[in-house]
Amino acid sequence: MEINVFKFCSGLRVLGHVMILLVAAIVGVSYYAVVFLTYGPQLLRGGFDSFLSFTIVIIFHVLLVLLLWSCIRVVLKDPGSVPENWRAVSGEESLEVGTSLAAAEDGFERRSRGGGYCIHCQNGKPPRCHHCSICQGCVLKMDHHCVWVVNCVGACNYKFFLLFLLYTFLETTMVTIVLLPSFINFFGEAKNHSSAAKSAIIFLAFVLNFAFALSLLCFVVMHASLLSSNTTSVEVHEKKGVIRWKYDLGRKKNFEQVFGTKKSLWLFPLFSEDDLKKIPALRGLEFPTRSDVDA
Repeated sequence: MEINVFKFCSGLRVLGHVMILLVAAIVGVSYYAVVFLTYGPQLLRGGFDSFLSFTIVIIFHVLLVLLLWSCIRVVLKDPGSVPENWRAVSGEESLEVGTSLAAAEDGFERRSRGGGYCIHCQNGKPPRCHHCSICQGCVLKMDHHCVWVVNCVGACNYKFFLLFLLYTFLETTMVTIVLLPSFINFFGEAKNHSSAAKSAIIFLAFVLNFAFALSLLCFVVMHASLLSSNTTSVEVHEKKGVIRWKYDLGRKKNFEQVFGTKKSLWLFPLFSEDDLKKIPALRGLEFPTRSDVDA
């Protein structure tokens, strides 16, 4: 009996939905522990404790809104699909294509220099494009398929993924810190049956957030390194043995290839229309390369 590996990969989407429910459950437990059980009741007491509690609750909600906003954007946003009948062009046509790309108002010319061909999609593959066995399609500047967001991470939603990663790390770290005093008192209060349920919820929230904060720290550091060198997770293997990575344009330009040039939008899962028109890498079909490296 033959086993279809691609059907098995597609089944991982179900696991992704479970992961989203798990994230929602952790957010719910954390919210209840921080706002309702720990710092919410102190808001009306007055004095420094009330001010501190108010500050913690405000920061908690700001990070939570940014976290959920980024998560929704990375889940719902198409990571970048290859236009139908896209094909690479030969050297003789490159000048003509370059002119048409500059003249196109929407910037989505179906031909470009470089690329290959996908036997699964039976379509051209732009540079840095890879086929995802789970999504059953090619993804522009594919980084990886993330089961936590039930979506691929590619050219069009990589910024949203990085912000989701960052805000989740900051939120879990904050929850860990603000619940630490209650966690320390857990073993003494647990003997009191009236506060046993409250202590158990705080204990659970602390352990979950602490574990997530530690694991997310590794991913934050890893993706910060990839961002600084303009590399995707898939391309790490392609870079082995390469002296100069052709897409590495310097940290500032590498950052702008993902986050855009408008500084006021860097911390939000948004792009300015101007950046989408002027930075081809945000659309995923063309990427500038170093002048000292052969394309």
